[in-house]
Amino acid sequence: MAVRVYLSLGSNLGDRLQNLREGMRRMPQHGIIPRQASRVYETVPVGETLDPRLYLNLGVWAETALSPRELLQAVKTVEAALGRSFTEARWMPRPLDIDIILYGNLTLQTPDLTIPHPRMRERAFVLIPLAEMTPNCILPDGTPVQELLRDPQILTQEVRVYDAELSISRC
Repeated sequence: MAVRVYLSLGSNLGDRLQNLREGMRRMPQHGIIPRQASRVYETVPVGETLDPRLYLNLGVWAETALSPRELLQAVKTVEAALGRSFTEARWMPRPLDIDIILYGNLTLQTPDLTIPHPRMRERAFVLIPLAEMTPNCILPDGTPVQELLRDPQILTQEVRVYDAELSISRC
């Protein structure tokens, strides 16, 4: 049975837009069927990095029959195919980063995978595309995404619409 998942894609190395496009294009080969993509957003890096390169980000609703662990392996395979090295430190530049944000209404915490994504509530570049695609989205704990978007910490983050569109049908 297919589960609806929400993924967040980001790129700040190389041809950022092409990296996002190619990441979405490769997903079906790994059992992830994109159904809807948000607009593309440009954002400053978050976390403990001194690298100033801007990210392009977008959100994708997809369907999959993969288990959460299989989905994690699939997105890592797609990232690696686009040149991501898993030896870099956290928050360093990368051609493609794919985070699993939601997996249906599942709540899961293991040493290598937490769903919902543990930092999604702190990231405007995750919440804005999610709300764009599903304005009435409610998280598994009952929190409306629209409520999170009113948080002052989220409101101060710079997230700009990037003048490009990635369509599911064109990837």
